[in-house]
Amino acid sequence: MANLKEVRIRISSVQSTQQITKAMKMVSAAKLKRATNAIIQLRPYATKLKEILGNLSANLEGSSSPYIQEREPNKVLVVVVSSNRGLAGAFNMNVIKATNNLIAEKYSEQYKKGNVSIISIGKKSQDFYEKRSYNVIGNNNAVYNALTFENVTKITDAIMAGFKKGDFDKVELVYNGFKNAAVQILTTEQLLPLPKTVTTKEESKHQIDYILEPSQEEIVKELIPKSIKIQLYKAVLDSHAAEHGARMTSMDKATENAGDLLKALKLSYNQARQAAITTELTEIVSGAAALNG
Repeated sequence: MANLKEVRIRISSVQSTQQITKAMKMVSAAKLKRATNAIIQLRPYATKLKEILGNLSANLEGSSSPYIQEREPNKVLVVVVSSNRGLAGAFNMNVIKATNNLIAEKYSEQYKKGNVSIISIGKKSQDFYEKRSYNVIGNNNAVYNALTFENVTKITDAIMAGFKKGDFDKVELVYNGFKNAAVQILTTEQLLPLPKTVTTKEESKHQIDYILEPSQEEIVKELIPKSIKIQLYKAVLDSHAAEHGARMTSMDKATENAGDLLKALKLSYNQARQAAITTELTEIVSGAAALNG
């Protein structure tokens, strides 16, 4: 009977876990809907802004904008976008692994000299790199409390100011891009200096000839900082949507696994119960036989 009691406790525990994972899946699904709407609305604007900037800057040589000046990457900053919470499968670990691979493959010399810095957006990556004694700049985890363009722009402004001063020669961005609820695309982009657009002959034929006011140079100078801010904001929104998609998928799988475990436990319970009944019947029959003898 002790076995029966133990199995009943395990069944009750798994049922509670299953209810929790179902509730978490529903919450993540609701949050995913809002996060998906945000990134879908921003993408066309970000794409068009990048297209216009590429079109304008393709023929603009020697721009005075400090954000497109190529320098020897002696000091590198990596912006890592993760989440504040776990229970999202391999979501956070994947972006951390991608960051580690980027540093090992492209910036190993800079890392050995202590010239690789990290700006983390998300508690999980913040904790990971702080525990391993990386040069982690600031704490931006609160940005998820109010995920707005203005709040993300504060981070971008600090990055741009550091690049302009020469604190960093190159800025890389690593995040999980959102494709759908089940698929996240690990993405590594160069944030600064702004990559130059390489236009093919075929693409140049289809470039739009804009009428510019006041001048091409002035408009490009205005668009470059805006493009950088939009790029980081888009990455954070992408990651935010991908996080909820990963968590919803993870909780769905956990619910399914809990269901499979419940079936196995109920089978064990029925087998133990049947064995207990059989034992009791055997004892009764043996006792009756002994009395008759």
